[in-house]
Amino acid sequence: MTETTSTTPVSAEQAAREQALTERVLASFNHTPNERLKEVMQSLTTHLHDFVREVRLTEKEWGTAIEFLTAVGQITDDRRQEFILLSDVLGASMQTILVNNPTTENATEATVFGPFFLEDAPYIELGGDIAGSAHGQPCWVEGTVKDTHGIPVPGARVEVWEADEDGFYDVQYDDHRIAGRAHLFTDQHGEFRFWGLTPTPYPIPHDGPVGKMLEATNRSPVRASHLHFMVTAEGLRTLVTHIFVEGDPQIEIGDSVFGVQDSLIKRFEVQPAGTPTPDGRDLKDKNWARTRFDIILARSDEQQ
Repeated sequence: MTETTSTTPVSAEQAAREQALTERVLASFNHTPNERLKEVMQSLTTHLHDFVREVRLTEKEWGTAIEFLTAVGQITDDRRQEFILLSDVLGASMQTILVNNPTTENATEATVFGPFFLEDAPYIELGGDIAGSAHGQPCWVEGTVKDTHGIPVPGARVEVWEADEDGFYDVQYDDHRIAGRAHLFTDQHGEFRFWGLTPTPYPIPHDGPVGKMLEATNRSPVRASHLHFMVTAEGLRTLVTHIFVEGDPQIEIGDSVFGVQDSLIKRFEVQPAGTPTPDGRDLKDKNWARTRFDIILARSDEQQ
């Protein structure tokens, strides 16, 4: 009698030998003091062994996988996180987010963190400009932060970051600039407002091993236009999310890291040059855009 995988018939004797190895590896974790670690390691082992057996992984393919992961580690540094990129394009980041951020009442949906967040982004006053030296169409962004009961959240920390019109974040330049990112705090009414740039589609870094994987699988590296947010407030669940640009064709083509949620697609309304701005900024010679993003945070005890 034989068992059949998707590629190769396997004899019952061979299948038993392979299963016995899996059982021995699983048993090696039986005395793990931390029960959660034991559960994770045994499940990981089970799925990893099942994968190897299902596809009948060759030794050459396993060697290629080791070389690939080694290259991912070698290109990672304090300004580029290739492992996050790999997790993103495999959908693992988004799946982890969905698992850990179940739908809670009317709370704003979370999405991927991405590899370009930096601690200690500069502080700006309400109505300030996050762009710095980043180039692009000016965009006025405003909104509120409330809890799921509609109560405004004053003093919430709002972190925002984005790429410039050429599709690059500040950390991708060699001059150590800080641009296209900042943090601010909501006012006593839970309101926030700032100037940024109208997001544009851009490719994730694809000059490394992850890019080679995408090329080999005929996948696009392009992300849908988006603006990153991370919102924190005492007693409320931290929200990591984006907003996306309504009408961006890349949304239909597909976001390379699977981050788009329908509820996060927002209208960015382009204003002709000379249209008065909300804060009196002089933009007589160029058009600009505006959008609104009202954020709802779940309570921390609603996390599970």
